[in-house]
Amino acid sequence: MRLFSDDDDNDELPEDLDDEFPLGDGTVDTEAMVVCPYCGEAVDIAIDPGGGMDQRYEEDCEVCCQPWQVHVTYGREGQAAVTITALD
Repeated sequence: MRLFSDDDDNDELPEDLDDEFPLGDGTVDTEAMVVCPYCGEAVDIAIDPGGGMDQRYEEDCEVCCQPWQVHVTYGREGQAAVTITALD
């Protein structure tokens, strides 16, 4: 599987993700349901396997706008484990 960007005008090869996600059924998690630690609402968030197998970033709750620390870990089969914590 190859990841192509919008600026494919250069002669460089796109990033090859086969090493991170070996051939399987082709399914990689791209969204996850989480529960906001502030308001308790369930929120569906988008996750990006192109960011690597272990990711940490900040995101705001869609309901109450409070900030979270999001931690995404992808397994070898493409399944994601997502945890969020309150960002104080």
